[in-house]
This record gives sequence, structure tokens and C-alpha cells, in this order.
Amino acid sequence: MAKKIITWIIVPLMILIFILDITTVVLCNRFCARYSVEAEDFSGKYGDDRIHFLNTSNSDAILIESNGHFALVDAGEGGENPRRKNDYPDYSQKVVEYLKKVARDKDGKVFLDFVLCTHYHYDHSGGFHNILTESDITVGTAYMKKYDPSLGRSYEHDRWGLQGIYDRIISDIEARGFTLVQDLPDKPFQFGDFTVLFLNTVTPESLKGRSENAASVGVKITKGSKTAFLAADITRTSGLEQLLRDDIGDVDLLKIGHHGYYGSSSQSFARVLRPEISIVTNRLGKIYPNVKWNLTMTVHSAIFATSDNDGIIASITDGGEIVLTNHIHG
Repeated sequence: MAKKIITWIIVPLMILIFILDITTVVLCNRFCARYSVEAEDFSGKYGDDRIHFLNTSNSDAILIESNGHFALVDAGEGGENPRRKNDYPDYSQKVVEYLKKVARDKDGKVFLDFVLCTHYHYDHSGGFHNILTESDITVGTAYMKKYDPSLGRSYEHDRWGLQGIYDRIISDIEARGFTLVQDLPDKPFQFGDFTVLFLNTVTPESLKGRSENAASVGVKITKGSKTAFLAADITRTSGLEQLLRDDIGDVDLLKIGHHGYYGSSSQSFARVLRPEISIVTNRLGKIYPNVKWNLTMTVHSAIFATSDNDGIIASITDGGEIVLTNHIHG
């Protein structure tokens, strides 16, 4: 009898979730139709103030470009993940090739004004080894917040090998002689035509033990009246959404936190930020239903997925528009 009662409860609940998910997908498609997404031709016809969201599956690698300057936020999944060595391909070479295509000078060399690792989960940090050791790539400043094992769970430190990942990145930076900054700036600074602000430069003591995601550094990028926020793995469950949302404020474009998984983009977070455009480093079908619901139903945001578009570029024009292009026709 108990099994029947449970079945009567679970089955209708699953059907309801399925219906709600389909509804949010339909609405998402409707909201996405407000934007004409062209194939990227790298002609620069919309200017050179752009945010490149690379297609590295459900991992982050984001190239910021402004007025001839380049910076990299996270580096995508590498090929030696201590947590899951055989589950995900190595995207680091793809990131290196993209940098050489987009950011090279006349001699084929790449100079990145800065690189930032938002936190040390491998799907954000794993590609840095190949990037930092690539002889054709030079970095001006490497922003690497100190790894604090007390922030995370014991399995993150012990089984996911975060200390080893961090140590290798620091060693690579020192071997190349790049400037290493571990006390991240907490004031806005100019980067080409963009104003950049790092948030959560010092993780509050109150978040210790929540997870390495609580160390995530958010990046706010502003040009004129337009603002984008790169939310790394900032989530409600880590406590960061509640702490940072008012400092972030209203934005035009949101890089969805934690690849659209559980705990990201709560209703209260969405209501404060109110993004017109949301970009997820994942497939749209892998975003949790509540995340799609909060963004579409609460603030009517259009959601674009990097995997479905083979990467997305958001150009912020001098005229104050955000123009989206992708690579799926390339």
C-alpha cells in the first residue's frame, strides 16, 4: 500500500515537472527570438568590445576582448581531472587554438593582459596548464586567489585534488615569470573600453565549509549603459548569491552560475539582476528546470547555450547594443 501511495505522489509530480520544463523551453525559445543571432565571421563589424563564451562543454573558458586588449577568465576542462579522468575530453588545446586565432598579433603571438581563475574546480582551472606553458602565449598578470581548503568539503580537497591543481598552476606561472597577484583588486579598473570589477575577492569566514564554489570570483563588465556579469560557480547554496546580488545590481547579460545546475540563479537573484540575456556554458537541455523557470518566468530572460551554438560572442557596440553571434554555421 505504501508503495502505491508513493507512486501516486511521485508519478504526477514527475509529469508536472516535465510539463513545466517544456513550458519554460517554449518560452525560452520565444524570448530568444527577440535577438537575431548571426554566424560569427570575425570581421569585427560590431566593434572590438566583445565577450567570447567558448564552447568547452559544461566548463568555463571566457575571453574578454576590448580595444585590442585580451584577458581570459577560466580555462575550461583539461585532460587530467583527478575527479573523473575518463569522462570529459581535454578542451585546453581548443582554447589555445582559439586564442591564437582571435588574439594573435602580426607575429602569431598572443598577449593576455590578465588571466583569472575564478576558483579551482577542474572544469574552470584544468586548461590553465596548457595555456600557461604555451610558448606563444604571454600573460601580463595572473590573478589567482589563494586556495583555502577550509572553504570546501573534505572530498574536494582529498579526492578532487584541488591542492595539486592549484600548486601546478602557481608553479607554471612562476616558471614563466608572469606577475602573480593573489590579493585580488576589489576596486573597478579599466580594461580597454571596459570597466572591470572583481567580486568576492576575499571569501567571508561565514562561508567556510560550503564548497570551493564559495570561493568563486565574479566578474562585472561595464561599457556605457551596458553591463555583463560572469557568475563563475556562484550559487544560492554556497551563500554567494545572497551576499553579492545587491553589489552586482541590474545587468543586461548574465553568464549563468554553475552551468545552470541546482542552486544557481534563484528567484531572488534573478529579480535583482534582471538580465535580458543569459548565457550558460552547457547545453540548454542540461540546465535544471528551476533555473530555466526562474530566468524565463521571473524576468523573461533569453537563454543561449554555448554547446548548442558552438560558442557565443556578445559584442557591446559603441551604440549601446548587445549583438550575439555564434559558430554553428562555421
